[in-house]
Amino acid sequence: MKLLEEFIQEKGTVLPGNVLKVDAFLNHQIDPGLMQEMGKAFAERFKNLGITKIVTIESSGIAPAVFAGLALSVPVVFARKKKSVTLTDNLYTSTVYSYTKKESNDISVSKQFLTDADTILIIDDFLANGQAALGLLEIAELAGAKVAGIGIVIEKSFQQGRELLNKTGIPVYSLARIASLENEEILFLEEE
Repeated sequence: MKLLEEFIQEKGTVLPGNVLKVDAFLNHQIDPGLMQEMGKAFAERFKNLGITKIVTIESSGIAPAVFAGLALSVPVVFARKKKSVTLTDNLYTSTVYSYTKKESNDISVSKQFLTDADTILIIDDFLANGQAALGLLEIAELAGAKVAGIGIVIEKSFQQGRELLNKTGIPVYSLARIASLENEEILFLEEE
């Protein structure tokens, strides 16, 4: 998606450890126009798969997931990282490791909002090592829900996440695929 690549080039910053900082438009300050275009792109790619819900993880996946949900006219469910007084029982739970934060978190979805009648689209902000998406796949499996596809905003193609997800046989679609962040330069994979 050329528009997203332009935002990444103009407003993204490469940090040590192959970390791409995109807080100017995605995961701190959000650009609604960009989110709308990303939502349309995800909807176009997955529109004929019978999706009944979109599932993501708080917090950075919520904005692109909501715009995709709007474009597909389906609800969005986000896995919570922290338990609250209103979210304690009847949960599907998985543990995921965050590459950026270097920590593991339990993520949970209420059994009320995800069932074996659902066909879901998983959406996440980044694909690096694939742990977030694998955690959401585990939750979908626990619920008996069918996973129609995985939508990723930014994929770091030089890390193992894509390879792990491809082994599941579930279609993966990334809006921007980064080939390298070496020497603080952002290089994209050419569109196939």
